[in-house]
Amino acid sequence: MSQALIGIIFISLTVFIYIFMTRLYHRFHLPFLIPALTSTFAVVFLLLLLGVSYDTYMIGGQWIDALLGPAIVALAYPLYNQRHLLVKNLYPILGGVFVGSLTGIFSGLLLAQSLGFTEKLLFSLLPKSVTTPVAMQIADGLGGLPSLTVLFVMTAGFTGVVIGPYFLHWFRLDDSLEKGMAFGSASHVIGTSKAVEYGDYTTSVSSVAMTLSAVACSIFGPLVVLLFYA
Repeated sequence: MSQALIGIIFISLTVFIYIFMTRLYHRFHLPFLIPALTSTFAVVFLLLLLGVSYDTYMIGGQWIDALLGPAIVALAYPLYNQRHLLVKNLYPILGGVFVGSLTGIFSGLLLAQSLGFTEKLLFSLLPKSVTTPVAMQIADGLGGLPSLTVLFVMTAGFTGVVIGPYFLHWFRLDDSLEKGMAFGSASHVIGTSKAVEYGDYTTSVSSVAMTLSAVACSIFGPLVVLLFYA
C-alpha cells in the first residue's frame, strides 16, 4: 500500500472520529466529552486494536499536526475584534496572568516534590501550563525532558477543560474576562479552544492570557529554579 493511500486513510479516520465526537459532545455537552479528549482516546484505542504503529499513523497525521500553527494564528481574528475591550481591561488581564503563571509553576513544583520526583522530572513538569512549543523550550533550558513535558502539558490542558467549568460554576465566576483568564492561563491552547464556546470576548482574553503566560513562565520559571534549586 502506498504512503499516499495510508496517509489519506488515517486523515479520513481522524476527521471522521473528530466529527462523531463533536456531535456526541453537542448532544450531551458534558466537559469530559470534549472532542479533543475523546478523539485522542478513540484514535489511540483504534491504533492499539489494529496494531498500527505511531510512525505509520503519522504518515497522515503529520498533515493534521501541521494545521496546529494556522489554527493558533486564526485566534488573532477574535483578538482583533475585541481589542478595545482588551485594552480597557489591561491591568486585570496582566494581574491575572501574573497570578496564573506563578500558580501554575508552584503547583507543579509542589506536586513534583510531594511525589518524590527527581529534579529532571521536576523541571519537565514546571512549564505544564504553557503552550507546548514554549513549554518544551523552557524544559530543555532548565535541564528537563521536553518529550515528557508534552505529556504534562496535555494533562494540564485536558484537566483544565474537564474540571474547569465545574470550578467556574462552584465559585460563581460568570464573567467573560474571568473565564478567559482561567482557561488561557491554566490550559493554554486546549483551554482557549474551550473558551470559544463562551463567545468572542472570552476567546480573545484566553488567547491573550495564553500568550502572556508563555512569556511570563519563560521569565519566572528560570528565576524560581535559580532561587530554589541552584
